[in-house]
Amino acid sequence: MHKNFRRNSVNSRLALALSMALVTMPAVGWAADVTPVQGGTLTYLEQQAHTNLYPPAGGFYPNGGILNQITDKLTYQNPKTLAIEPWIAESWTTNADKTQYTFKIRPGVTFSDGTPLDAKAVAKNFDTFGLGNKELHLPVSEVINNYDHSEVIDPLTVSFFFKKSSPGFLQGTATIGSGLVSLATLGQNFDALGDARHIIGSGPFVVSGETLGREVDLTARKDYRWGPTTLAHQGRANLDGIKIIVTPEDSVRIGALLAGQADFIRQVQAYDEKQATEAHFTIYAAPTRGVNDGISFRPDNPLVSDTRVRQALLHATNTRQIVDTLFSPNYPQAKSVIAAPAAGFVDLSAKLGFDPALAKKLLDEAGWVPGPNGLRQKDGRTLSLTVYESPPQPQNKEVLQLVSQQWNQVGARLTILAGDAGSKIADSLDPLKTPANVVEVGRADPDVIKSQFYPTNRDALLQKGGLSSKVQQFRDDKLNGLLEAIAAQVDGQERLRLAGEAQHYLIDQAYVIPIFEEPQVFAGAPYLNGVSFEAVGRPAFYSAWLAKH
Repeated sequence: MHKNFRRNSVNSRLALALSMALVTMPAVGWAADVTPVQGGTLTYLEQQAHTNLYPPAGGFYPNGGILNQITDKLTYQNPKTLAIEPWIAESWTTNADKTQYTFKIRPGVTFSDGTPLDAKAVAKNFDTFGLGNKELHLPVSEVINNYDHSEVIDPLTVSFFFKKSSPGFLQGTATIGSGLVSLATLGQNFDALGDARHIIGSGPFVVSGETLGREVDLTARKDYRWGPTTLAHQGRANLDGIKIIVTPEDSVRIGALLAGQADFIRQVQAYDEKQATEAHFTIYAAPTRGVNDGISFRPDNPLVSDTRVRQALLHATNTRQIVDTLFSPNYPQAKSVIAAPAAGFVDLSAKLGFDPALAKKLLDEAGWVPGPNGLRQKDGRTLSLTVYESPPQPQNKEVLQLVSQQWNQVGARLTILAGDAGSKIADSLDPLKTPANVVEVGRADPDVIKSQFYPTNRDALLQKGGLSSKVQQFRDDKLNGLLEAIAAQVDGQERLRLAGEAQHYLIDQAYVIPIFEEPQVFAGAPYLNGVSFEAVGRPAFYSAWLAKH
């Protein structure tokens, strides 16, 4: 292997990764060893810094990318079959109505601070995730519904009880939001958990260093021996460590990878995929199996309170043009609220057609008439909406710019805002300031629809009783009833039917415009082997290894 594919030193790699311009290199052949090699440090370039590593905050991919290396889960969701398999829990039982679950914990597991991962620790984790902790400002997890309490039966047996049926709980124990952490970690204030060094898990890696906002260093835990039993790899991780470097510029990440200054990168833009594959680098497009990347509306805003206006903007959006212009085949055009590989998906393509003539007709019927500058007006208002760009979503600014051009053809303006973090958060919780919002969330369970749209979860519609501190008037009890029913229905087929009904309703009301199925796209060097991804696209480096050179 050419020496320029490997590092002379960590410092030299970092310096070049952060300073070089985009480069291309000739294709390099590589015959990987068939036997995994132990040792070496993986350099992983991440687009954004993590924010908070309280496990229920792991939905943000930079957070989850760290948590997935340093925490274990009670159960393991097979990313190919989506079956729930043993991990920290050796076995489990549940009653018929899914209001009680009992787990038998694997013996001998410890957190990296030496404390036992036993029934008491598991109980404390899920009491915190299911109920929150107001004193420490730890919020309730969006993947746990109807939680009541836990009971420790014996040192290795714990039961969980629910106020009403919670069929999604078992899958919830396998998600990134349910990573198990030590009692000391759960005793920290939420704000303190932005520091990765405060997260004590039982995973195959531990946090060994951090420069806040710039770099996180992980080191293999040498006594680790409790990975999922269905994996071929067992024992400690193959790698000695992982260096996660925050590298916002797309061109710098791909350039560093192609030049051998990084081993693995996240958020490969579609326009960079070809040069990577032509140079024999591997593109990984891991599905997120959840709510598609799109735009949701806030019906409390008078501009979009009329269903006909929302329907008009839906039909004014040409999602095929967006996908063909900006993306690769790894980003399928959305056919519903959730992705085609998601549990409960129904194909609603017929309701999502691009039809500018219908859009104009609906706006006419709603009383919005073209003004002198072509923009629609009504009662002294102009149909001019604002939306904040969402950097975690691929090419989101460009997506919104295309949407803006498309809406302009029917007389609606869309202004795209960047904004600092503080103003963006505040304005996004005010429907009068921000009538539209970017949505997307991954989870391989029908509860993902509730996670995105329910008032006490992500509350994309800003309903009364939800996240906003403003006085909300809008509330859709029919939608909320459907979402609650999905979360409580124990019959599997009926649960999927309810998920389909919720998707129909969200589109009929035009609460959301689905645009494309969002994967998590990574690229890896030819000598990197054994990288895997959990069910919604977060990387796992437990089995990864760097070939000899």
